[in-house]
This record gives sequence, structure tokens and C-alpha cells, in this order.
Amino acid sequence: MVSVVGVVGERPASRLWRPEFPLDLMAVLGPLRKGSGDPAFRVDGGGGVWRAMTTPAGPATLLVRRAADAVDATAWGPGAAWALDGVPALLGAHDDDSGFEAHHPLVAETRRRNPGLRLGATGRVWDVLVAAVLEQKVTLREAWRSWRELCRWFGTPAPGPAPEGTRVPPTAQALRAVTDWEWHRAGVDGARRRTLIAVAGVANRLERAVLLRGEEGRRLLRLVPGVGVWTAAEVAQRAWGDADAVSVGDYHVPSVVGHALLGRPLDDDGMLAVLAPYAPQRQRAVRYVEASGVRRERRGPRFGARDYRAI
Repeated sequence: MVSVVGVVGERPASRLWRPEFPLDLMAVLGPLRKGSGDPAFRVDGGGGVWRAMTTPAGPATLLVRRAADAVDATAWGPGAAWALDGVPALLGAHDDDSGFEAHHPLVAETRRRNPGLRLGATGRVWDVLVAAVLEQKVTLREAWRSWRELCRWFGTPAPGPAPEGTRVPPTAQALRAVTDWEWHRAGVDGARRRTLIAVAGVANRLERAVLLRGEEGRRLLRLVPGVGVWTAAEVAQRAWGDADAVSVGDYHVPSVVGHALLGRPLDDDGMLAVLAPYAPQRQRAVRYVEASGVRRERRGPRFGARDYRAI
């Protein structure tokens, strides 16, 4: 359970939204969480989900909680109105799964058992892009540690009565001011720090990807050096709920898809071949595979974390 503390002078804004579909809050919002210690994503003892975020209007804290057949949403900070406006999209209201056909029994059964699993959209590139770059070519444990440290050191306290320790992720301006030693202390190697500095320099222009959507939006992101197919897909999945953006180049996803659907590991080409019948909703099929609980059997050593702070 996370303790809640008050902040004097913060006036909340709120809305009650009734989804017209089954909704599983954690299934929809889970992909935004960067580990159990994520300073920007907290879950309280009552099942409320707190998100601290940057917005075009400034920092905001958003609390969403189920209330019978509705979602009770409350927000604080300069970006509160923006955050509340985005609640339906964040929780999958704009997700369209019409035309999706389950070509494998496991996908069909998982879809039947998880009617509340939808693809949400944050409506904003920056926060999810920073997290995705940090996850490039390192273990999640290492990436999440760097995310926590950057949020704590260069983010700002979340507005309102957020759980203690909740932090708004650093802005583009804040990351541009990070020194080489501070990057090193956060465990971010040279390649990822160069990419983060590059995206910070064009952060406002990259937000247009949310409007472009699809392959065109992903292509805009890939114009930045260091942002490849995998990173663009990870952002697209979260920023605009891209149902077809497959994380090609991922260390685990091809094997998970292969074991779940064929009973054997696959490489990227094999995964794309298996997922081809699901186009243009291949990522939705991957989400159902991941939700099925099937995992690849581990026979070799795990990919070891490398602590760049010791280099």
C-alpha cells in the first residue's frame, strides 16, 4: 500500500466517465508502467492508478479509479484539464478492434477471457519516448533503474496529493541540461544519451506523430538518429494505441510469440510471417499472446544486466 500525502493549494479537477465497453484498468494501463518502483506510475491500496506526466500545458497528476460502471478521474496541476480530456483515449475508447479475427485458438481464448483488454493512447510522445530510448539494448531492470533515477533527479514533484515519491518525468529542456557525469551516474551509456539529447532537441515537432498515426507517425519518429523501428513501435503502441506496430528487434517478443503459437522459438522474420494474417492489427495479436501467460522455456543463461555506471 502506498501512503498518500496532501499538497496545500492544489485544487483538483474531476470528471466521471462511463465506458461503453468492458474495461480492465491495469490491462490497459500496464504497458505504461516501468517496473513496480516507477515514480511516474503508482497504484494505491484502493486500486487507484496515479500517473504523473508532462502535458502541453505543464505537469499534471492524474488519478483514475473504477466506480461501479464508471471511471472516476481526478487531476491536479497546470495540465489537469488536458489530462482529463484524454481519459477516454487513455483507457481505450478510441480503440477499434472491428475486423480482428483470431487465427489461432490461443489468441481466440485469451481474447474471450480478457474482454477488458484494450489499446490505450496517452496522446503524447515525449514521456513514452524517453522511456523507450532507455530500454534500447539493455535489460528492463537496467532501463527501469535509469528511468527512476532520471525522474527523481531531473523530474519534478507530482502536483496534488499524489502518493509520496511520485515524480513528473523530466521535460526535454531538463534533459538537455543533464551533464555527462549525471548521465553516467544514471547508468545511461553514450549511445542512448545521444539519442535522448537528439529527441529532446526536436521534442515539440515529434508530437505531430500522434496526429499522423500509423506508419507515417512511426516514420516521423525514425527521422531522429538513434530512433529505430523498435523504439518507434514502442512509442506508437502507447502514444496513439497503434494496433499494428510490432516491436521488431525485441529480445523476447519473437520467442514468446513463437512458443505460444507454434511451440518453438522464432526470429523477427518468423514472427512477422506468423503475424501476417493479423495485419493491420498485429500488435493487438501480440498483446493477446502476452496476456495468455505463455512464456518461452528458459534453457540458457539470462541476458545479464550491464551496469554502465561502473564503466
